[in-house]
Formats: sequence, C-alpha cells, structure tokens
Amino acid sequence: MKPTPTKNSIPLCQAEFASLTEALDYAAQGVTGMNFYGGKGDLATVLPYKRLRREARMLARRLQGLVSERGARVAIVAETGPEFMRFFFACQYAGLVPVPLPAAIHIGGHKVYIENLRRLLDTCRAEVAAAPDTYLPLLKEACRGRDMRFVGSHEDFDGLPAKEGPLVPPGSQDLAYLQYTSGSTRFPRGVMVTQSQVMNNLHLIVRHGLGVVESDRAVSWLPYYHDMGLVGFVLAPLASQMSVDYLNPRSFAIRPKRWLALIARNRASLSFSPPFGYELCMQNLRAKDIAQLDLRSWRVAGLGAEPIRPEPLQGFAELLRPAGFDARAFVAGYGMAECSLAVSFSPLDQGLRLDRVDREQLAESDQALPVDGRISDRGHAAKVFVDCGRALPGYEFEIRGAHGEVVPERAIGTLFVRGPSVMSGYFADPDATRSVLAADGWLNTGDRAYRIGRRLVITGREKDMIIINGRNVWPQDLESLAEAEPGVRTGDASAFAVRHETGGEQAVLVIQCRNVAQAEADQLAERVRARVLRAWGIACRIDLVPRNTLPRTTSGKLSRTRACRDYLERRALETGDTAGEDTAPPARRRCALG
Repeated sequence: MKPTPTKNSIPLCQAEFASLTEALDYAAQGVTGMNFYGGKGDLATVLPYKRLRREARMLARRLQGLVSERGARVAIVAETGPEFMRFFFACQYAGLVPVPLPAAIHIGGHKVYIENLRRLLDTCRAEVAAAPDTYLPLLKEACRGRDMRFVGSHEDFDGLPAKEGPLVPPGSQDLAYLQYTSGSTRFPRGVMVTQSQVMNNLHLIVRHGLGVVESDRAVSWLPYYHDMGLVGFVLAPLASQMSVDYLNPRSFAIRPKRWLALIARNRASLSFSPPFGYELCMQNLRAKDIAQLDLRSWRVAGLGAEPIRPEPLQGFAELLRPAGFDARAFVAGYGMAECSLAVSFSPLDQGLRLDRVDREQLAESDQALPVDGRISDRGHAAKVFVDCGRALPGYEFEIRGAHGEVVPERAIGTLFVRGPSVMSGYFADPDATRSVLAADGWLNTGDRAYRIGRRLVITGREKDMIIINGRNVWPQDLESLAEAEPGVRTGDASAFAVRHETGGEQAVLVIQCRNVAQAEADQLAERVRARVLRAWGIACRIDLVPRNTLPRTTSGKLSRTRACRDYLERRALETGDTAGEDTAPPARRRCALG
C-alpha cells in the first residue's frame, strides 16, 4: 500500500468553490487524497478523494433515509480516521449539519467525558450520532434519555436503507457545520459556520496565507474537533486538492518525533502546531533522531491556537538545523473558530518577527513601547511578543479601549474583527451571540492585542489577565517562570488570580511536579515564589500538585478557568471552609462559568 501522490493529475484550484461539496467534486477528479498512519508510524489506510466522494454520497442517502429535515444536526465523535471524513462529507451531500465531538478523555475520566458529551448533544440538538466502536458505549450513555433518531457505530449506519432520489447540494447560506469552541474560558459554544463563510476563509488561507502550490503536501496530528485541525488540515487540503498525511493526536503525544518523521518521509511542505507541540518535540528528540530526519521540504511551519513564546521555538529551530529545518519556515497567525479559522498570517519565508517592549510600561499603562535588546531603557527585562502579521484580505480589525473607543498604535485593548468569514452566531444561544457579535458585523474576540501599523500582535486572553495592585500581569509570564525550573515541563504550570480575604487579587501558580520529598517540594515552591517576586514585584501563592492534575480543554490546551475552580475546591477541603478564604474574581468567575 502506498500513500496518495503529491503530484496531482488536475490543475490546482485554490479553494475557489461555492461549497464543500463542490470542492470535493473537483478534488475527486484527481489522484490525491488522505492517508492515515497508525501508532507505530505505519500507513494504515489510504483514502483518495475520489473514493471519499463515492462513499460519502452513498452514506448521504442512508442519512436522508433517517432524517428528512435539511439542516438537522449529526453528531460525530471525531476520532482521527477515514470514517470521520466519510460522515462529515455525507452530511454535506445530504444537506445535514455535522457536529464534530471531542475524541479525547482528559483528567476526570469517563464520567466527565460523558457529561461533556451530554451537554454538547443537548446544546446542538443532535438528531443522529455516530462514533467508532471504542467510543460508542460512552456516546450511547451520553445519549441516554434523549430523543434520538439513531445512535450507532460507523458500521451500523452501513446497514440502513438508502433513500432514492437526487442529492440536493447545500446553498451558500446553508450551515456547513457547527464548530465547538475549545472551552478554555467557558463551556464550549457551537459556532455556526455557513458554506460561504468557510469557503471564503479557505480561499484566503490557501491563496494568501499559505500560498499553496501544486508541489505542496500537508501533515497533521491536530484533532478534527479543533478548528485548526478541521479547517486547516481537513478542509483546506481538500479545497486545494492536496494530499495530506494524518497522525493520531495520541500517537503524537506518546512519540512526538513521529510527526517530524512523517514530514521527512513524505517530503511534506505544510504542517502546523500550537507552540506546545514544537516544545514537546524538542524535549523528546535525541541526537540520533535528528540524524535520521531530512526536513528541507518543510516550507511552512505554522503556529497558532495559543500565545507564542519565541524562545522555545528558536531552540527548536537551532536543534533541528542539522536536519535541514529553516527557521524562516515559521509562520505565526491569529484566528479563532468564530472566524472559521484564520484572521491574519505573518509573511512567508521570513520566520518569526519579534517585538520587544518595555515590561514595566506594559504592566502599568497598557502601552507596548518598543525597546532595543533584552533590557529596557529603565533597566527592566523586555517583554517579547510575536507579530501575527496583517489581516487577510476582506478583514478589518480594531483595538478598542474600555469604553469602546479605538485606541492608537501600540496601545493595548480588546481586539474586534469584521470580515466575510465571521460566524453567523452561536447555535441556539442568541444571548451569547449578542454579547460578542454586533449588528454591524464587528466581533469581540475577547483577546487583548495591539497594532503596529496594519500588523497585529496578540498579548493574551482578556479573561486570563491578572491585575495585582493596578498592574497587569499575564499568566503566561508567570507560567514560564515556573517552567524555567528543572523538572517542570512545558505545560506543567497554570497561573490565575483569586480574590484574597483583603478584597484584592492574589496570584496563584499551580505546578505539576513529580513525587519528591517535602523538603525538595518546599524548595521548589520557594524558588518559583522568588522568581515571581524578582520579575514582577508581586507575591504569588504556589500550589504543587501531582502529574496529570491540571485540566485541559478538548483541544489539549490548559484550562485556567477549571484549574482555578479545582484549586478553590482543594483549598475549601483543606480549610474545611466551603466558602474558602479565596474566591475567583467576581467578573471573571461569572464569565468563566456562564
């Protein structure tokens, strides 16, 4: 068995289609497609676009036999594999709306996963649900008590009768899918994305963001239930008729070097990851691994989904330079599910563009004043941000202050965006929609940012910001101080604020660490506390917890909201006070818990 070829037999079309079905109809005329690799890096399944179209249309007729109402929701547990593709595109041909559900069980186990599935199913009002065999018992438990037309495994659907008659393609204003947000600050909400919105964004990504050419090939380990995994590495390759190679996220997490090995093996040119993916690779690579890699084909190493710290990425580039990796391949971008995916890209072939600003001015006045070098003019360490480039054509953005006024260049405020790919709203949640989406199309992203000319720089999530004695402290800065300690890995720290008994805010750092003697744990806590005091001049409470304690979102990101809630529950148990001396800051708590 061989993977689908990189070179296609039809001319490249850069996502200039009216719908996803039109995109697949064209891609199916070529020889490219999707390739799925197993846990040991072996090729497990090859799915050319031609076969995907044929099987999706067959399944679409069976789905139409179940649900006659156009626009009905079909929930799909989005395990990496060809069956998800078949169901997702069958919904497109049947005029139904696919809803990818998470296929990841994080801390809390099956019970929490089932509760999350149940809430997602309730909010999207799914009529039909499908899952691979490994997830089917959990899905059925989550569906218990709901009025569903059919719940089954992929094979169960193949036994259903097919409805005769033509398949009616979706219109440009029909929903293409519901994309649930990651839930890092609140329970996930179903973003409504129409065919025209996603196709517009795909065209912008393929043509202006990535500059896709006929020789491109993609590799991805990103989950399909995350916007970067679904839009960036399922829909964008298909809409540009590109062959793509998939690795299961669990396989990547166990052996990150498989991602790089797959890029090298198939001479891939496009692959993206949140920053933690690059850091995880760097932590697990040895000299003999690097000697076996040839990464010269990797022309776009994309970054997104979370704030970007440049230092680890510079380390990644230096480590893999002997394997042919070029640091100019790094492309930073900004996007969110509410905009289909992408809002901005930094220029190709230039690598990371860094902006060094005065840390004290940033904390005290919300001004990103540039400085030279790593030390500011006032003798303080500079804060480094990554430039996320210009907005894609058709997009506008504004940085607004606390009273809605547009602030000047290098002033930090809330980022608002407007463009043709902005969502229609949150499904069945008009109040949440009105809270972020204005009648004139401006979307409140909830992110803090500043601009340099027409370029965009993201500083962090608005709800994550810690305010101590009138100074703004970003949680990532505190987390990086903890991660600088030996034995504390990337992603092992979560920072947030709680309300202290005095009425002010108290910074808290929860740090995962291995089992050590109490004296060693106390020393670690004291070192981190001292680091925070030196860097920021604030007191910080340190809470050491066992490995695998910090909660994560469905996309694998740390959830500071849930980490704060877990911390407060631990404090209440320790003190015997159900109210606790600490509480989450009121405004943030309301937003976080909905």
